[in-house]
Amino acid sequence: MPSLNDGTTIPSIGFGTYPLRGDQGTAAVLSALDLGYRLIDTAVNYGNEDAVGRAVARTDVPRDQIVVTTKLPGRDHGYDETLASFDRSTAALGLDTVDLYLIHWPNPSVGKYVETFRAMVRLKEEGRVRSVGVSNFTPEFLDRVADATGVMPAVNQVELHPFFPQVELRAFHAEHGIVTEAWSPLGKGAPVKQTAPVVAAAAAHEVTPAQVILRWHQQIGSVPIPKSGDPGRQRENLDLDGFTLSDAEVEAITGLGRPDGRLFGGDPNTHEEM
Repeated sequence: MPSLNDGTTIPSIGFGTYPLRGDQGTAAVLSALDLGYRLIDTAVNYGNEDAVGRAVARTDVPRDQIVVTTKLPGRDHGYDETLASFDRSTAALGLDTVDLYLIHWPNPSVGKYVETFRAMVRLKEEGRVRSVGVSNFTPEFLDRVADATGVMPAVNQVELHPFFPQVELRAFHAEHGIVTEAWSPLGKGAPVKQTAPVVAAAAAHEVTPAQVILRWHQQIGSVPIPKSGDPGRQRENLDLDGFTLSDAEVEAITGLGRPDGRLFGGDPNTHEEM
C-alpha cells in the first residue's frame, strides 16, 4: 500500500464512481467493496456522494477499512466556502469524517486554491479529514500551497495513462513525497488497449490489455482509479497480483506517451470547472 507523506497509507488501486448515480451507483460501489476495493473515489461534481454513502453504510466491510475520497468543486473555492462545502459533502455521504479530501481543479483564474487548501488543512487538524490533497495540480500550484500552508498535499490525482504518462510530474511527486493517483487510467475512448506494447504484454502474461495497463500504473508508482459498473470487469481490474511486467514492457508502454496525449483540453493552467 502506498505511504502518504502524512504517515497514512492508501490502497494501490481505487474504484472510480463517475458517472454512477442513484441505485445503480450504490449497487456498483457495494459490488466493488464486496470484491475487495477499499479506496472509493467520488466528488461533489459527480452528483453521487449520496449513492456512495449508502453503499458505505450498507456494506459489511468495516468503515475503518474503507478510504472514502471526495473532491471540492470550483464554485466552493475560498476558506469559509470550503468549510461549508465540506459540511454538505459529509451530510450527503452520511459520514462524520472523510479519509481523503481533494481540491478538484485549481482554477487559477479564480485564485483561491491556496485559501481553499488552508481550510482543508484546518479540517485535517480538527480530525474531520484524515488526509488532504489536490487534483489536476501542476508543480507550480503544488509548491504554492505548500509554501503558504507548510503542508505538501499528500495526493495529486491527475489524468494519467500510457498516452499521457506524466513523466515529469511523477518525478516531481516522487521528490516531494506526493502519491500520484490516476483518473481515466485506461485512456477512456483512446485506443490504448490496442497498442502493440500492451497487446504483446497481455499475450505474454495471459491477461487482458486492461490488466496490463493497470499493472503498469502500479509499477510506475501510480494509483489507478478505474470505473466499471460491471462486477466481472471490476473483478478483472482488481486481479493484478499474479504477474509482473518486465522493465522493458514498462518502458515500452511508457513510450506510448504523446507530446500532448490528453483526452480533452484538460490543461490545469487553462481548464477550469465550477
